[in-house]
Amino acid sequence: MNIARLLALLLCLAPLAGCGGGGSAAEAPLAGARIGGPFTLTDQDGRRVSDSAFKGKYRLVYFGYSFCPDVCPTDLQRLMQGFRLVERDDAARAAKIQPIFITVDPARDTPPVIRQFVSSFHPRLIGLTGSEAEIAQVAREFAVVYRKEKGSTPDAYLVDHSRMAMLFGPEGQPIALIPQDGTPQAIAAELVKWVP
Repeated sequence: MNIARLLALLLCLAPLAGCGGGGSAAEAPLAGARIGGPFTLTDQDGRRVSDSAFKGKYRLVYFGYSFCPDVCPTDLQRLMQGFRLVERDDAARAAKIQPIFITVDPARDTPPVIRQFVSSFHPRLIGLTGSEAEIAQVAREFAVVYRKEKGSTPDAYLVDHSRMAMLFGPEGQPIALIPQDGTPQAIAAELVKWVP
């Protein structure tokens, strides 16, 4: 990831982090941050889906790619383990949350590839892909940076990308970063903290 861009993002978010702690949406650490926005992408079944399809749902969003050798699968596994704990303990609360995976590698992450990938983690996890331009636009809106690294062959490459899971509210407003590298219990606790 571009270190300068990450530092700029963290500096923008740092003043907001001191506002949280009480668990209400008005006190969310990312309240007022300019992250997220409208989009239209293609889901794992080949259907066009816009952000308005998730209106009324809390959105747990993670950017990555299916050919990622270790980080993305590990993060998604932990996130979905945490989500399963919320489902187990409070099904009504979990029903308010929509987990979403957005690829940063649309050239290889076609709908069939995304379908197979997301189905490995949770049946409610939605995978989204699109054209190179669509993904670039969504990544900008969500403050995600990514860069394709040259591989040994044209199809054997890695994608360096921002690594963060974000929770958005029912109207698409940013709420908090979710600790994707934490324990499932920590992830569940953070979701419960912000989703009533």
